[in-house]
Amino acid sequence: MALDLSSLPLAFQFTSPGPILVKIGPLTIRWYGLLIATAVLIGVTLAQYLAKRRNVNPDLLSDLSIWLVIGAIPAARLYYVLFQWSEYAPHPEKIIAIWQGGIAIHGAIIGGVLAALIFAKLKQVSFWQLADLVAPSLILGQAIGRWGNFFNSEAFGRPIDPKSNLPWKLYIPPVIDLGNGEKRFPRPPQYANFDYFHPTFLYESLWDFMVFALLITLFFRGLAGKPRLKVGTLAMTYLLAYSLGRLWIEGLRTDSLMLGPLRIAQVVSLAGIVLGLAGLAWLYFTRRSLPDIVSTSNKGQGEMDNG
Repeated sequence: MALDLSSLPLAFQFTSPGPILVKIGPLTIRWYGLLIATAVLIGVTLAQYLAKRRNVNPDLLSDLSIWLVIGAIPAARLYYVLFQWSEYAPHPEKIIAIWQGGIAIHGAIIGGVLAALIFAKLKQVSFWQLADLVAPSLILGQAIGRWGNFFNSEAFGRPIDPKSNLPWKLYIPPVIDLGNGEKRFPRPPQYANFDYFHPTFLYESLWDFMVFALLITLFFRGLAGKPRLKVGTLAMTYLLAYSLGRLWIEGLRTDSLMLGPLRIAQVVSLAGIVLGLAGLAWLYFTRRSLPDIVSTSNKGQGEMDNG
């Protein structure tokens, strides 16, 4: 007998309470900013814990986190603004309004990688060892941060047919009050008459949590009596696994950043898949270390010294 999915509980219907958590006088705390701050705090704590398990000074990861925040967040915003320049050109003052949403994870990754490369060079430590320690925190932070899209009613997917018996759906309001008299109309004009959309924020969050579980499992593999994975494996696995999910999910979204007729996130994801596969092949088929800031040949598969 066929299962009638429409009979499942309405708990699968997602409705954002709005972007503002609390407002006290001139002070406004927004869900988006709170989730980013929470993701950073959890990420730094996790990276320090993993560093200890690898006999790496956790203070090194604490210092790196400052560099990553400085490099990643402005780059994420700049990346988004550049691809949405027609929207921001008439209102350049909105470029810094990051609390209203509008950052791109691929921009954050690019900025973070550049910051980490400079940091590794200055500290004379292995970039790939740092990347392996940060990768689980990064994907966990992405899983948490995607819920900021939910509260902002953004980054959603195509509309759901009202006749569909899909048991989950996301309600997108026709207008959102941003505070201070500002309003935003989140529904694309061609879908103005639709109420429910695919919750792509949820799809990506769940995918990211699964990638996190994979990375943590691989990380502790070496602590369970099995041979430790080569340095750079976690970073390349992150690049491959995240890109696979994003490639599919991006095809469902209605607000993709575009490069002509191409969804830029899918182009970048394809590049990530190729680089991830190439990196893993380099490590395990050629049995060579990835090019690095410092030589890892004499440090036990690239382990950093403690300090």
